[in-house]
Amino acid sequence: MKKETSVNQITEGVIWKQLLLFFFPILLGTFFQQMYNTVDTLVVGRFVGTKALAAVGSTGAIINLFIGFFTGVGSGATVIISQRFGAQDDEGVSRSVHTGIALSLASGLFMTVVGIATTPLMLTLLGTPEDIYSDARLYTTIYFAGVLALVLYNIGSGILRALGDSKRPMVYLIVCCIANTVLDLLCVVVFKLGVGGAALATTLSQVLSAVLVMTRLLRMSGPSKLYIRKIRFHMHDLKGILRIGVPAGLQSALGCISNLIIQGSINSFGSVTVAAWTVHGRIDSIVWMISGAFSVAITTFVGQNFGAQKYDRVRKSVRVCMGMSIGVMAALSALLVIFARPLFGFFSGDPEVINEGMVIMWFITPFYWLWMPVEVLSGTMRGVGESLRPMLISSVGMCGLRVVWIYLVVGTWHIVPLLALTYPVTWVVTGAIFAVYYLRGNWLRDRIAALGYAPEIRPEKKTKQA
Repeated sequence: MKKETSVNQITEGVIWKQLLLFFFPILLGTFFQQMYNTVDTLVVGRFVGTKALAAVGSTGAIINLFIGFFTGVGSGATVIISQRFGAQDDEGVSRSVHTGIALSLASGLFMTVVGIATTPLMLTLLGTPEDIYSDARLYTTIYFAGVLALVLYNIGSGILRALGDSKRPMVYLIVCCIANTVLDLLCVVVFKLGVGGAALATTLSQVLSAVLVMTRLLRMSGPSKLYIRKIRFHMHDLKGILRIGVPAGLQSALGCISNLIIQGSINSFGSVTVAAWTVHGRIDSIVWMISGAFSVAITTFVGQNFGAQKYDRVRKSVRVCMGMSIGVMAALSALLVIFARPLFGFFSGDPEVINEGMVIMWFITPFYWLWMPVEVLSGTMRGVGESLRPMLISSVGMCGLRVVWIYLVVGTWHIVPLLALTYPVTWVVTGAIFAVYYLRGNWLRDRIAALGYAPEIRPEKKTKQA
């Protein structure tokens, strides 16, 4: 245990420094993950053709729905392990690690069977055009055939981050991004395997990522070391993981569904708006990489300090992370607004697309900082093991309100600015609800009491003066 804590200073070091040291590897890893996901599109679009590109693109909603849900479920293991690591509960860390790996194996196999079996139905329900249906089905089938490796990597990297190590997952993603690029070129350009080759390249690189992270866990010392013979479900630990993970997974799935409804509204404005929104989405991804990295960082940071019963440090870390994230997002918003037209011009030379894109940018980009209270506070509450209420708040504010806005407001006044305002409006409402719930403090006191730390509630009240 001492070897691990000598590297990890999350419960001891200067808060802003430790948050940044943890944040940047996550951000870089997310960047390479975005590159990883983009390579298939670039190679297929360049070397196979437009229909093949459309086939790969049409599978995103299906894949994201499955992966988002099970990644959310796996995040429960990250929270439980980070809490027990912070509490120096060696036996609890070991049980949680082996239960998390057992859950990833079961989830991966389940996703493989169900994903392959339901792909034809889901492609039909999404209205996949006949001329790309066979390629879309092939790509999705091969992807789901190798999805177990992706789930193992996600759980394994989550375990490493829970222990304070955000650098190795970043390195593994860089290695696999390079491998995916090389394999894409070999399978698609050299061996002419088309869409199936792109899917095969992705699957093989995911296998490599799983091998790397599992090898690291097998070679670790101390309670976090993985033993093949010990992989099994410990029911108490499994219940804790699912209690946190299932609401997080449902939140992700509901977000995907609401985005599908928004996409349907976007489509109703015609091809120019669709193209402009697509370009905006590419620029938008930079923002979500940063916000997501802050969310992962604060979840692990809070989890370890909560496990160590350092509740004053939990609240201080939230204030520090909130300030940093809002400042970074405000600065990024200003830069994106200033350079909006050149950025759009990089992706499209069509004046109509650029002009429509400027409308979208002006009604979304200046307000990105409004999203950070949702990201930071929901991550904070998951870090202490409170996952159900953040899911309910997000479901009402981010999903339910968006659907109402799309059907009532955009449906009545069918203009692009109101469509773009869907996001800022829901960010404000959801952030306000989270802020009220956070400031009341019940989320922390309830979790302390649930874990049997009730005597610590009284001194924790003093932290409100900090």
